[in-house]
Amino acid sequence: MNMDFLALIILSYLTGSIPFGLLMTMAHGIDLRNIGSGNIGATNVSRALGKRWAYCCFLLDCLKGFVPMFIAGLLIKDITVIKLSLWLGVGCAAILGHIFPIYLNFKGGKGMSTCLGVILGLYPYYTIPGLIAFAVWGICVLIWRYISLASMIAAVSFPLTLTIAFIVSPQWHFKDLWPLFIVAIAVPILIVVRHVENITRLLDGSENKVMQKKSKSI
Repeated sequence: MNMDFLALIILSYLTGSIPFGLLMTMAHGIDLRNIGSGNIGATNVSRALGKRWAYCCFLLDCLKGFVPMFIAGLLIKDITVIKLSLWLGVGCAAILGHIFPIYLNFKGGKGMSTCLGVILGLYPYYTIPGLIAFAVWGICVLIWRYISLASMIAAVSFPLTLTIAFIVSPQWHFKDLWPLFIVAIAVPILIVVRHVENITRLLDGSENKVMQKKSKSI
């Protein structure tokens, strides 16, 4: 079983490394790395090709995390610390593949879409806390219109929602599930670090907002 997971971890990283956003724009004769922020994620795809392609990119990047996690879940019949750690390893490989893709000299995206896929795939432990964190993301976008700020707040809120899930779920025992917290803390830290440039732009007021109405020319 460990060899199956080792193969799945490698495959998960290679799949996570596929830069769907960049491939979409290159198919239209555009290098996404020269557009807007230069990021290869859905937000920048929206600037280059519009919302429809951005939604498609978001879905594909999310599936990069969900599909390997779903497959890994099928291999696990009972939860132990070792099996849970291997399951989490599959998800981390997908996230690291998106952020540090081997196909692009390890220069990738911010990882939020793939993180969402991983969270949805690790049912039930991450799914409900993750959906709450995703709702936090949506509320923050509606209030402040900054994707980057919403992503960081949602990432930081995830370990908090996971803690609440443990409190209200007496059948979840920390001694058996503690690896969940290691990843739930480590991944948000990585996401915030990946947003350092966005933090700088937020502080100096140059970060781009979304859902802004275009002013009509007179």
